[in-house]
Formats: sequence, C-alpha cells, structure tokens
Amino acid sequence: MGNVSKTKRAFRLLIYLSGLVILAVGITLNTKTTLGVSPIISVAYSVSQIWGLNFANVTFFWYGVFIFVEMALHLLRRPPDWKRKLAADGLQVVVSLISTRFIDLFGTLIPVFETAYPDSFAGSVPGRFLLLLLAILLTGVGAGMSLFARIVPNLGDGIVQGISDFTGISTGMTKNLVDLSCVILTVALSLLFAGKVIGIGVGTLTAVLGVGRVVAVFERLFGAKIRTLIS
Repeated sequence: MGNVSKTKRAFRLLIYLSGLVILAVGITLNTKTTLGVSPIISVAYSVSQIWGLNFANVTFFWYGVFIFVEMALHLLRRPPDWKRKLAADGLQVVVSLISTRFIDLFGTLIPVFETAYPDSFAGSVPGRFLLLLLAILLTGVGAGMSLFARIVPNLGDGIVQGISDFTGISTGMTKNLVDLSCVILTVALSLLFAGKVIGIGVGTLTAVLGVGRVVAVFERLFGAKIRTLIS
C-alpha cells in the first residue's frame, strides 16, 4: 500500500508540473500572437510592453499582488481553516516563480509571429488567430491539469476564490469582475503611458470565452480518470 501511495503522489506531482509547463506555453503563445492576451495577465503584459521590462518578471510581481490580496482576505475573514489557507497562499509564491520561469523560457523560444513571419501564413491575421486558438487550448488543458492535481491553487483561480469567499459573490460573477477589473486597469495604464491600448484585443475576449470551456471539456473527458489515478 505504501508503494501505491508513493506512486500516486509522484503521479499527482507529475500531472501538476506538466500542467504548469503546458499552461506557460499557452500563456506565452497567446502573447506572441499579438491579438490580445487573457485579462488576468493583461496588466503584466501591458506594463512589460510600455516600459520594456521582462514579461515573466512583471508577471511574477503581478502574481505577488494576487497572493498578497488573498492572504489579506484570509486574515480579515479568518475562516476555520485560515492557517491552512495562508500556508497554501505562501506556496503560491513558489508556484508563481516556477510558472514565470517557464514563461521566460518559452518567451525566448517562441517568436512574435507578426514580425518574425510577416510574409507567411503564420504572420497573417488568420494564421495568428489559429495560433491563438491553439494557445487557448493549451492554457485550458494546463489549467485543468494543475487544478485537478489539487496541490496548490492556480494563481488566477486562487484570487477569484479568495474574493468570492470574502464577499459572498458567486465564483462565476467574481471571475467576471476580476477579468473586467484587469481589462480596465490595462486600458487605463496603456492609454495614460503609451497613448494607445496595449494587450487588449479579439484574443482577450476569445480567451475569456474559450479557456473556461476547454477546462470544462477537459474535466468531462479526463477529470474522473485523473482523480482515480491520484487519489
């Protein structure tokens, strides 16, 4: 029984880390299409573009803001398991560091298709839109894998759940409000400091609508099998 438990823990960790890698590929590919990034990272993306900063490092800082808010909410609300939740919040720092290092790696490997391949299908709007759909697929699968492994909450899900628990607003509505807040902040920052909107486009709306659906389909197809293997 001990060997079985160790094998299941190892498989759970493998699924979780694989999910983080796939998620990082999806996020990076999304930004490289230059059609608009997902709302949750749009602030980090616009800041990195406006001031010429490393996207992965800014994303790590942005995730840190989420973690700080989660910890503050848990301290203010003090649920029965608040110490466990604070510990999980702290572990998200490690997860965000790992995730953003993968984003940094893939950022050097994946080109900006519009400028790297201006005269090919990959650089055209239809070609980049297909790449955007692939990015959304990878993001949803990666998010689903890390979510089902149930080790440390996905950073985007963590902030949404923390606010939802604190306010009593449904998770779905909270997700919409967080996304909207990120978009508004991105637009405000980019207009104020760059004079144009950066990071928000058709890809943003597509990501909002698509990633959740991919996670839902992935859960329907593989969720039960994954849970059986790791529990």
